[in-house]
Amino acid sequence: MADMTSTVPGVRLNNGVTIPQFGFGVFQIPPEDTANAVRTALDAGYRHIDTAQMYRNEEGVGEGIRGVPREEVFVTTKLANDAHGHDNAITALEGSLQRLGTDYVDLYLIHWPRPAHGRYTETWLAFEEILKAGKARAIGVSNFQPAHLDDIREAGPAPAVNQIELHPYLQQRELSEYHREHSIATEAWSPIAQGEVLGDPVLADLAGAHGKTPAQVVLRWHIQLGNIVFPKSSTPERVRENIDIFDFELGEDEMTAVEKLDRGHRTGPDPDTFEG
Repeated sequence: MADMTSTVPGVRLNNGVTIPQFGFGVFQIPPEDTANAVRTALDAGYRHIDTAQMYRNEEGVGEGIRGVPREEVFVTTKLANDAHGHDNAITALEGSLQRLGTDYVDLYLIHWPRPAHGRYTETWLAFEEILKAGKARAIGVSNFQPAHLDDIREAGPAPAVNQIELHPYLQQRELSEYHREHSIATEAWSPIAQGEVLGDPVLADLAGAHGKTPAQVVLRWHIQLGNIVFPKSSTPERVRENIDIFDFELGEDEMTAVEKLDRGHRTGPDPDTFEG
């Protein structure tokens, strides 16, 4: 397969940093398999890797990206849920940097708001210090709802991104509109609903019309919406297939057909109640 690096568009974040719109997620990839999976992705043209402290595979990511010029790979990690609080957040990032073998991450996210604990605002102030210190090129959040975003926007800079569950069965239009209003980029985790959407007849028809797979159709839909997306796969063929979505385009009627699939269905926890 041809190198897709030059094909993947970039999204300019609110602090001027550019993030590749298509990346590779390593959620649930075993630590011992992570380095090889990352190398497979890099060989296929990916230059954006999304990990987290809770995934316990940051060392594998670091090993996988070794040998590629650091400035050519965009690396995201996320704060562990048991590390909320000012000092904890800073210490936790130092651990991530050591495991990744790098002096900085490109994006550092609060993984979950954990609203019952009430420490995400304090944590966000630590993130602002991390940004100013150059240990992260951009800072953001994950799974934050509008009320949580309001709180941190009052305390410090608006997050560069909010990484949320988003797929054809959970389109999160109100939250995405909030993001647009406040210059927050939308990142989509579980972009194909852990495979639940792939048997949908609407997507099957669109796939047939374009000579693509249902997964490729969904990922193309995300790209055309402007979402940043990073599907996970440990299968080399699927890793290469996922990024092969830049040679076709969904028409307006086809985008509308996918839009009509929304049913408010979550595959993951509710951010308002999940404490992790």
